[in-house]
Amino acid sequence: MKIVLNTIFLLEGMNMFRKDKDKSEFHNLLIQNRQKEKIKKESVNVKWIVLIIITTFIMTFLLSFVLEVTIPNLSLIWGLILTLIFILIGILFDIIGVSVTSASEKVFHSMNARKVRGADIAVSFKKNADKVSSFCCDVVGDICGIISGAASTAIAALLVLKYNFNGIATTLIIASFVASFTIGGKAIGKSFAINKSDLILYSFSKIISYFYHNR
Repeated sequence: MKIVLNTIFLLEGMNMFRKDKDKSEFHNLLIQNRQKEKIKKESVNVKWIVLIIITTFIMTFLLSFVLEVTIPNLSLIWGLILTLIFILIGILFDIIGVSVTSASEKVFHSMNARKVRGADIAVSFKKNADKVSSFCCDVVGDICGIISGAASTAIAALLVLKYNFNGIATTLIIASFVASFTIGGKAIGKSFAINKSDLILYSFSKIISYFYHNR
């Protein structure tokens, strides 16, 4: 009987120790999280946020206007090609945005020391990974999503007018195809971007280096 009681007390003591340890670990995580929040609040760049909002508004407005004017006058095939182009652009920039956050900065410091073309821009992108990723994934990616959605609606309208299809069903089917291609493409792209992040960032930086010289 004493052995059983001792075993029970021992188990209870272990459980209490584990609970105390869990509480201690949870408390440490809370402290670390608060410290990170303070750093993020201090590093918030209001000018960057305003610039992103204005840039997004202007780009969306202009592209939407162009699409509203051109798509109704395009053939069905060209409308589909234009929609596909915007989907691919969104996927491409999502890949770039993910690769910037996943790439190793040390690799590009070493390349920059050897004066490899585009390495200095890659280092700059990596140091500003949050801004570059936000621009690529959020600004360009979301704009392409909005534009491709608007284009899919216009294509559905063309199909209804030309072939007398059911309006609601056609719109839903086209929109579903566009969404599935976009999401599926980004899902595949993210895996590719993580595995080939250094190569993707270097290739992108090298292309940019032909148009912009980092100071």
